[in-house]
Amino acid sequence: MERTGAMKVAMDAMEAPRAFRILARTLVWPFKWVGIKGDPTLPPVTRALSALGPAYIKFGQVLSTRPDVVGTELAMQLRVLQDELPPFPRDRAIKTIEAELGKPLSELFSEFSEPVAAASIAQVHKAKSAQDGRDVAVKVLRPGIERAFRKDIDAFYFAAWMIEHLSPSSRRLHPQEVIAHFEGVVNGELDLRLESASASEFRANTQNDEGFSVPAIDWRMSARRVMTLEWVDGISASDTQKIDAAGHDREALGKRVLQMFLSHALRDGFFHADMHHGNLKIAPNGDIIALDFGIMGALDEYTRRVYAEILFGFIQQDYRRVAEVHFEAGYVPADQDVDAFARALRAVGDPIFGMDADHISMARLLSYLFEVTERFGMETRTELILLQRTMVVVEGVARSLDPRINIWEVAQPIVESYIKDNIGPKALARDLLSTARVLSRFGPRLPKLAEAMLTAQNNPTPAPAHYSAAKSALWLTVGGGIAAGFGALIALTFG
Repeated sequence: MERTGAMKVAMDAMEAPRAFRILARTLVWPFKWVGIKGDPTLPPVTRALSALGPAYIKFGQVLSTRPDVVGTELAMQLRVLQDELPPFPRDRAIKTIEAELGKPLSELFSEFSEPVAAASIAQVHKAKSAQDGRDVAVKVLRPGIERAFRKDIDAFYFAAWMIEHLSPSSRRLHPQEVIAHFEGVVNGELDLRLESASASEFRANTQNDEGFSVPAIDWRMSARRVMTLEWVDGISASDTQKIDAAGHDREALGKRVLQMFLSHALRDGFFHADMHHGNLKIAPNGDIIALDFGIMGALDEYTRRVYAEILFGFIQQDYRRVAEVHFEAGYVPADQDVDAFARALRAVGDPIFGMDADHISMARLLSYLFEVTERFGMETRTELILLQRTMVVVEGVARSLDPRINIWEVAQPIVESYIKDNIGPKALARDLLSTARVLSRFGPRLPKLAEAMLTAQNNPTPAPAHYSAAKSALWLTVGGGIAAGFGALIALTFG
């Protein structure tokens, strides 16, 4: 960072305190000449992150979506990291394809272009299928990418270990667990068979979503290091000038990006967790096309309900309820003060509601949020990392399309719809019915269970060890049926 000049640029963009700048430069300057040189044609921060390796590039991609945090100029520079990195030679890609698919390229594709996009993990070529003549996109992993990521991950583990030992207060953030979570995500991204499966599932979930589409996967020409999918034409979500020239409504697009993310996270519990500009295109008909499914997020039903209640509480400015949900879910230690936490949340929420989006300093807001988590002893929840990260990225994309977007107004109909269907009498009835279905598996065993109970009751000798289990299973099954019937009655009454 120091050798490329990125240290000063980054600290200026993040408005780092003067004392911190002096300390950092003093400690780092002696090592300046052993730093990585990087590509001198790139701006300082972009040059440093691209030289450091793929894991650092991922970090730069997140920052590129947040001009309100790092500044407009730096955010624009970092967008190069999304899909405009230096490609590797076409010949290397061909060798990988032939080795993975076990056939010469000519039998697979009648045409195969030079790279059309290159990112940290892989690059994309446009090709024409030799079987049916369709245009397809062929994604090929970078040579040696597994080794490069392993090196980065090892460095991150070492840094996390150092942080935990040198700063005891940081242990609530679980640095090493965060890196382990990141490692799992990365390992999934390095196997394109898993990405193909994610893309296929995501396409199935979203096929009825108006104004949103996912390309189809060609499984015949996909393997661990190669992924083939239908070719789609569109304008990059970052190119606002071309979007305007094409006559698309950027305000509607910004709203749709945010609502689609929330809908996928809450409705399906399976969402695109890398929705930066480089992975979104605007089709000629105005549809948003999602690409690159290496990082996907998953939420269980309970977490979705907690997340929805928190969002709904902020929308309603009911900070007391937001605080209670945090305590109920165990996100805040039970020994903390609910009212004090509610007031801290109000300090976060009220300024957002009372101010235009272009006047909100996200850098200061994020800084205050971090202070709040520290003050109330909140620990990092690894199951929420991808959700929180994606929310930051998606909001940044939406703001780039519509700088005046009000995220709470846009989110309200999606969250209210989820709350109506999943928290209340209908949800209770559905949960009870699900419980009954699980318990109904004991159905074929009910006669034997009943016979065992009756025999044990008529037998004066001590009941066998399995008697209590049989009795419990029987009453659970009967009780589950009664509960399911009661739940159905509630649903009919209030539905």
